[in-house]
Amino acid sequence: MTGIATFSQWLIPMLLLIVFVHAAIRRVSAYESFVEGGKDGFQIAVSLIPYLVGMFTAISVFRASGAMELLISAVNPLLSFVGIPSEIVPLALLRPISGTGALGMMSDMFASYGPDSFIGRLASTMQGSTDTTLYVLTVYFGAVGIRHAGDALKVGLLADAAGIIASIIIVSLVFA
Repeated sequence: MTGIATFSQWLIPMLLLIVFVHAAIRRVSAYESFVEGGKDGFQIAVSLIPYLVGMFTAISVFRASGAMELLISAVNPLLSFVGIPSEIVPLALLRPISGTGALGMMSDMFASYGPDSFIGRLASTMQGSTDTTLYVLTVYFGAVGIRHAGDALKVGLLADAAGIIASIIIVSLVFA
């Protein structure tokens, strides 16, 4: 076994040992603290359910209504003029909303076009260059009770747009 493999195998047990030793030195009941943290985490998870249900309902309505296909057909002439495949639009729209949904969509693209295709490489690069902005705002802002997330939303979506544009440019320069 190499040094890094041995280190990674022992890392988590050593971190746990450090936590327990630190708790013993400070005379804190580690188990009781763990249980209290678990209770708090569960309460936060329950309080997030309405936000998550609202977000996933909005995504489902958008897709089921045909709005996604209408949007793709509307931007297709512009995208084909600049050499961007329209197949990437659903991923670009879904990625800021749902990481799991975007990962599933990328897997479908891999199955259809292959991971080494231009679309596969673009999807992979886009997946790594953007974040799930709306999900993060929904979960984290909902957890702490922030109701007005306008500036954070603008900055997050701007960062996602920059990641999408950079992905397109870089993949086009490197792989086209």
